[in-house]
Amino acid sequence: MSPKPARSARPPLPPRPPKAPLPHQIWVLVSAAFIVAFGFGFVAPVLPQFAASFDMGIMATTVVVSAFALFRLVMAPASGRLLNRYGERTVYIVGIGIVAVSTYACGFAQDYWQLLVFRALGGIGSSMFTISATALIIRLAPPAARGRATGMYATSFLLGNIVGPVVGGLLAGFGMRVPFFVYGTGLVIAAVIVRVRLGDIGAKPRRPRDRRVDIDAEAPAGAAASGPVAADQTAERREGATAAAPLPPMRIHEAWRNTAYRASLVGGLANGWAALGARTSLYPLFVVQVLHADHSAAGLALTMFAIGNTASVTMVGRWSDRHGRKPFVVVGLAVLAATTIAIGFSGVLWVFLALSLVGGVGAGMLNPAQQAAVADVVGSKRAAGRVISRFQMAQDAGSIFGPIVAGWLADTFGYAAAFGVSGLIVVVALLAWAPARETAPQVVGEAPTVTPPK
Repeated sequence: MSPKPARSARPPLPPRPPKAPLPHQIWVLVSAAFIVAFGFGFVAPVLPQFAASFDMGIMATTVVVSAFALFRLVMAPASGRLLNRYGERTVYIVGIGIVAVSTYACGFAQDYWQLLVFRALGGIGSSMFTISATALIIRLAPPAARGRATGMYATSFLLGNIVGPVVGGLLAGFGMRVPFFVYGTGLVIAAVIVRVRLGDIGAKPRRPRDRRVDIDAEAPAGAAASGPVAADQTAERREGATAAAPLPPMRIHEAWRNTAYRASLVGGLANGWAALGARTSLYPLFVVQVLHADHSAAGLALTMFAIGNTASVTMVGRWSDRHGRKPFVVVGLAVLAATTIAIGFSGVLWVFLALSLVGGVGAGMLNPAQQAAVADVVGSKRAAGRVISRFQMAQDAGSIFGPIVAGWLADTFGYAAAFGVSGLIVVVALLAWAPARETAPQVVGEAPTVTPPK
């Protein structure tokens, strides 16, 4: 018997790249996000009761709640254009100022129609500062830390939304108008923090020297400038662009040629539909009508979802910088789809609560990785207000139409159909992500940037 050949030693793993530091401006945006979400939680438990106090019925009460999201959706395209024209910081401060004024006005509303108009106008400002904050995160975060930055930003919102309703419920004891005044004051504080601590970053739009520059002008010599592969290499060429030749704002059709961006639009719609819209509208009814539990169980289910979401979102943001965006997006979508469908067949409270917890984990895996993928597509060298606004619109559309369709399905065919269709929407997003490309700079071969922008 011939001797076995010596097994070659396995080469050592490459050293882990140093953690990219986050600029202090990121922490400013994270702090402001917590203040905004914390204040929003003040009015969340009070707004429906305040609207009902004008004796307009249940339907009118729900319209006040949905008007805010509807105006966010309608305003999103204009917010993208304003962002490209006036810069991120300016649009952020103006947007958050509009929400502050509308919130104060809601506290002074004397009838239902005043409350409806003032609350709807707040959606305009919300669209402006949300898209601006996303653009600032993309602009400021080093490519090697985009997932971590988006994860931290999402976590601050989640924590604010968890703690805010508790405090808001306590403040309601002093009158239903008080939470609106507290929230408006918090928004003013957040605007001042961003204005002072952000400096001149985002104060002016980045105007190109040559508006004729196109996407294919950056392609290296001899490289093909057509086809899906070449189109998908847009982000890498963008990120390598030099500041000496600034580029014009990214156009929608440029981002559309990237498979990851197209998949993110579908994923944003599915997340808004299942995790934000249908979940919040169906959980309370399902608990009472199917599980025959009290309303406190519905609140517990929402809390379980939020706990699972918070537990995964920060870690996944960091891990997606190291291992890529797509694996976490795909697994997150799969978990969210499976739990959403399974909830419709759950007949025991503890099963319902367990599925809510796991579903929150799935949504927490999806969100930071998908937002980081959009950031990779956009890059930090170009303004991309319109591109970012379309992603926000997709999520808002899901959160608006998801409850409507799910409610109709529940009334007509039952809760299993409502949750099942919502889960199938997530499955469609999973199929859209299957052929999408990876965008993380470390995974596709970009040199990570660890120096924070000045």
